[in-house]
Amino acid sequence: HQPRPVQFRRFLFNNLHHVNTATMMKLAAFASLVGSAAAFAPASTGKAGTALSAEMSKAMPFLTAPTNLDGYVGGVGFDPLGFSDNFDPKWLVESEIKHGRVAMLAAAGFMASQFVNFPMYADMHVDDSNLAPQVVGVSAMLQIVCAAGIEEWRTNNGNVTMETMFANQDRAPGALGFDPMGMMKGKSEAEINDLKLKEIKNGRLAMLAIGGMIHHNFVTGDALF
Repeated sequence: HQPRPVQFRRFLFNNLHHVNTATMMKLAAFASLVGSAAAFAPASTGKAGTALSAEMSKAMPFLTAPTNLDGYVGGVGFDPLGFSDNFDPKWLVESEIKHGRVAMLAAAGFMASQFVNFPMYADMHVDDSNLAPQVVGVSAMLQIVCAAGIEEWRTNNGNVTMETMFANQDRAPGALGFDPMGMMKGKSEAEINDLKLKEIKNGRLAMLAIGGMIHHNFVTGDALF
């Protein structure tokens, strides 16, 4: 089986022998051009069809949506660096939820510490909350870190590494059994997911907020308010 450009040229030379020499040379040149154009024609690989059929990200419409994050509350297809392709999605989701929770506490504390102090730190007041860790000292900061580590260990039965954090496959990311006000009781799945979504969105906002507060005080050298 011969390529079509070769068959076309052979047809011209075998069947058009009665044409004068000048016309034959023109036809031969034309056939060569057709063969050259065919050589540079892109082969169909099916990738274009696959790209067009892939769902695009809601958060970044110019990128395809990360499939490994499907089904998680708060997922909007935001994973521009492809972390979900290289790490356990459950671990990534739990990491975001925990950072959001810490950020919500941090943002509230950053604002409150400008106006309120614990009695034992009454003589250490500073308006710039960035200076608070320096004023209270290393020991006070280590107490917070140690307490957080112990609580992390306790709530997840000692499974605190990426490899063991979800040894219990039924545990949902961020679910640590903390519901002292009973907000989850008697709720439908849709209502529970709505509460989870509100927590995630507030956590994302708080992460941006605390970053903005810290940099405001650092850049301006002034207190937040």
